[in-house]
This record gives sequence, structure tokens and C-alpha cells, in this order.
Amino acid sequence: MTETVEHILVIPTSVFHGVGHFQGFSSDVDRYLPVILDPEHASYRPRPEMESDPSFKQLIPYCVFRCDGKIFNYQRGTAQGETRLHAKRSIGVGGHVSTLDLDGEQCAYLEGMERELDEEVSIEASYREECIGLINDDETDVGKVHLGIVHVFDLQQPGVSPREASMVNADFTAISELEKDIDQFETWSQICLRSLLATVSS
Repeated sequence: MTETVEHILVIPTSVFHGVGHFQGFSSDVDRYLPVILDPEHASYRPRPEMESDPSFKQLIPYCVFRCDGKIFNYQRGTAQGETRLHAKRSIGVGGHVSTLDLDGEQCAYLEGMERELDEEVSIEASYREECIGLINDDETDVGKVHLGIVHVFDLQQPGVSPREASMVNADFTAISELEKDIDQFETWSQICLRSLLATVSS
């Protein structure tokens, strides 16, 4: 029996560069989102091909949970699909938007974000969500083919628990404590943590 290949949401890297290339974090949401989420630029392509094709950027909702100055964080176990990230710590929850998300009531990007959240975590607190920026990292093999869109969920209580076996050692930790161990985190989390730290200190 033929295995179904997942088709994921991508945009040409040239479209991203046309808006303005950056390395690291950009808070200029109003500049980037209208372009990179424009259906005119979007296509759904086979995931195995896209994982090694830097001429496209896979759009990834990257959701961070915050409560009273503490950030939800976890370690990626070996059950996680992206082998290049195994054993790394992370503050982000999210994943690919796929053709599974095309039939929802919202745009496919938001449907994909909600689906990924439902699959990965249980949110047991009220929250306010805000898109605060984007992550681009062309210095790693993983980063070259992905573009992160960062959403911060400010929770009333620290009520988030993992649903996936790939998320281990999960907890809410003060951002100042995470800074001390920042080298243990995946690159996107390091970039995001530094941005959040800058916000706290400003």
C-alpha cells in the first residue's frame, strides 16, 4: 500500500527576501505577515522534498506560553519527528501547516496552528495571544528551510501540559533561569529567548 506523503505550506524563499531578509528575530509583524501569508504566494508541496530545498521556506507557527514571567519549556525526546532537534530543549510548540488544514472555517495557517496545539499540548487556563515576530535562521540546515512565526500566549495560570511523548521534562521556568542554560536550547528557542529577555530588560 502506498504511504500518503504529507504536503505542507511553503512560500518561495525569494518572496521572503523580497520583503526583507534578516537573520535572527524580527518584530516587524505588520511588514511581513501580509505578504508571507498571502495565498498568492502559498503552495503545498511534499514535505520530504521541502526538508532539503532552501529555495522554499516552510511556514511554522511557533507558540510560546508565558505566565508571571515564567516560560513553558521542555526537552525533545527521541519520539519527536525532526531528528536534527533530538535532546535539545525548546520553548516553542507548533509545527507544519498542511493540506489537512484547508477545509476549516479559518485560514489554513490559523487552522494549522490550532491543530498543532491540540495535538501537542493541553491548555488548561485562559490566555491572551499575540503574534510578536518572526524567526529566520539561515545558519543551520533546519533553519534554512523554515520560517517561524512567533505567537506568545499570556496565561492566567501556568496550565499547560504535554500530550506528546516527545515532550519530556516540561515545566514553567523563570526566563532569567532559562538564560543561564540558553546553550542547551534549539537555535529558534535561543533566538526567541534573547528577544524576550530584551523585552523584559527594556
